[in-house]
Amino acid sequence: MRVLKIAVVGTALTVALSAPVLAQTAPPAGAPRPQTPPATPPAAQTPPPAPKTPPVPFPQDAKIAFIDVNMIAGTSAAGKDASKKLTDFTTKKSAEIADKNKQLQALTTKRDTGGAVLNDSARATLDKDIDKLQRDIQFAQSNAQAELQDLQNELQAEFQKRLIPVIEEVAKEKGLHAVFSIADSGAAYVHPGLNITDEVVKKLDAKK
Repeated sequence: MRVLKIAVVGTALTVALSAPVLAQTAPPAGAPRPQTPPATPPAAQTPPPAPKTPPVPFPQDAKIAFIDVNMIAGTSAAGKDASKKLTDFTTKKSAEIADKNKQLQALTTKRDTGGAVLNDSARATLDKDIDKLQRDIQFAQSNAQAELQDLQNELQAEFQKRLIPVIEEVAKEKGLHAVFSIADSGAAYVHPGLNITDEVVKKLDAKK
């Protein structure tokens, strides 16, 4: 079976690791404060969910089937676990970078509000410290993104290693000749009964 294209998580976590490096200076004295945005009006009451449609039975004479790989990754226990590991990693690295940005903000504020209190030597030292911290933040962001990509590749390979045997097992049980990924099949229409995604998820979750 060829390698499947699996998206373990549906959101781009690298965005959280790309916060701007340059700290903003404090607004000058007397500058107008930004207006507080009005409170968000309460959301309209959502109607009750429609009753779930019963699954369409699998055609007895069918020799092919389809799966939604991304749905398997998003709903199975293994996929959720992989997604949590990625989220935890991103949260940790984002907190580390945010702490460095706070340090940068403090140094920049100290330099910009020092005025006549700072002599040339002290200001030069602050400029050097600010420059070093900016470079440290850029390196931390780049390194975190590389580590995130490595972790994602590792988790996807591990997930696929568990998933493919399950797909093959279901295919043998149903006497199928082929199982296609809906995302890669290019099919304009797939009979609902040929979608064995739920069955694969249940069997995958059963193999703890």
